[in-house]
Amino acid sequence: MEALLLLYILIPLATAFIIPVIGRLWDAFAMLITPLAFGILTAMAVLSILSPTTFIYAVGGWAPVNGIPIGIHLVKDSFSTILLMVINGLAFLTSIYAGPYMKKYTTTHKFYTLFCLMVAGMNGVVLTGDLFNLYVFLEIASIASYALVAFGVEKAELEASFKYQVLGGLASLLIMLAISLTYWTTGTLNMADISNLIRLQASTPTIPFIQVLLIAGFGLKAALVPFHAWLPDAHSTAPTPISAMLSGVLIKAIGLYVLFRLLFNVFIITYEISLTILVLGVLSMVIGGLLAIGQQDYKRLLAYSSISQIGYITLGVGLGLVILSQGGDKDLAALAILGGLFHLVNHAVFKGLLFMAAGSIEHATGLRQLDQLGGLSRIMPVTSGTSFIGSMAISGLPPFSGFFSKVIIILAAIQADYYFIALLAVLISIVTLAYFLKLQKGIFYGLPAEGMSKVREAPFTMLLPMLILTSLCLALSLLVIPAIRDALLMPAVDCLIQTTNYGTTSGL
Repeated sequence: MEALLLLYILIPLATAFIIPVIGRLWDAFAMLITPLAFGILTAMAVLSILSPTTFIYAVGGWAPVNGIPIGIHLVKDSFSTILLMVINGLAFLTSIYAGPYMKKYTTTHKFYTLFCLMVAGMNGVVLTGDLFNLYVFLEIASIASYALVAFGVEKAELEASFKYQVLGGLASLLIMLAISLTYWTTGTLNMADISNLIRLQASTPTIPFIQVLLIAGFGLKAALVPFHAWLPDAHSTAPTPISAMLSGVLIKAIGLYVLFRLLFNVFIITYEISLTILVLGVLSMVIGGLLAIGQQDYKRLLAYSSISQIGYITLGVGLGLVILSQGGDKDLAALAILGGLFHLVNHAVFKGLLFMAAGSIEHATGLRQLDQLGGLSRIMPVTSGTSFIGSMAISGLPPFSGFFSKVIIILAAIQADYYFIALLAVLISIVTLAYFLKLQKGIFYGLPAEGMSKVREAPFTMLLPMLILTSLCLALSLLVIPAIRDALLMPAVDCLIQTTNYGTTSGL
């Protein structure tokens, strides 16, 4: 079973290498093979989440020498399984959606090649058990995403990609410096081994400095405020399928996931670092939400909204970190982390849906400005309905899933006596509802804008993924039921709460 972990990396890599060969001869090949590849991986992830067993695979069969791990190790536990399910599930739906959308480009097979490379990199980041290969997979995903942002080669896309590359390169430099200092301090790159050594060694000033570098580096990758400058341009100008992947999973997989994994399972939790994460989460939630209000560009509004929702996720997990760092109630910390992880899954669903709705409108009208659109609810009823449900879900209205994840985060903040933070979370949720109501009114209601009479609903292959994501906005509400929550989400929470289990479980 452990060897199957390689498939999460090998299948998208093999697909990426096959597409340029066969895709030149058969135009539809890339559009068929890519959903098939990610459909298989999604099924594997869904099946494995039902069995919260930790699997460790030593690539090449390299066994530890004198207790020191060597070689490359892949580790899959309940936390990484959730990310694998989200990454490959959204990649599966996005690759179906991208078929008709990408027909306006002349090199579709190149798009799917880069798309597969990006997902292979994200899967590798989630599975790798050592810091060096984490950096390698991180760069594979990042470089592919730089190219995908600039795929249309228009001026705005090239400018956004350049800004993304510069700040992404700075993030990679900070991360590499942190990895180098970690190796210099501990003499190993294996994350489980680092965890054990840090807990055995005396405290050193190098460790907090490494953590600060990691927060800055992965904060840039996750677009946490104040490291968010690249995101609005990159996410709004990229082809819509890529916007959905960037906001839905990339900033979580190569940003938040790694940051949470390292802070919980590799380094010792300290109050100062935990408070920093909490503050960054609150700032991102508030500033991202406020900046979204004034946006007239549909996709740019969604991009700023992503910053705000990433703030909610970081707030929940950061609150759990603070409680643990002060020796507080583990059940309360688990509640806060549960809210953060629940919202991580929710955000992948409704933000992927909202970007797909934006792409359907842009595909049909060629427009993205709210003041140039209007009256599309009668012309594009499916897009209108799915966009409305996605908007209500992200705003936190019941009975949609976003309501329950936000309520859990707010309740955890109240129980931990962080009343002001809980109030801010409620107020920003109201702000979120306000700008999504503005979006709905500007695009779908009122009098039809000039030239809208020739607009038609998006093709079925674009609508189908949107309808599936819409149903998930309701279905994920079931995760609040204790039996379902304990089976699917709590094992991932336990992986973080039991901070030394990553080293103990992997037995490296």
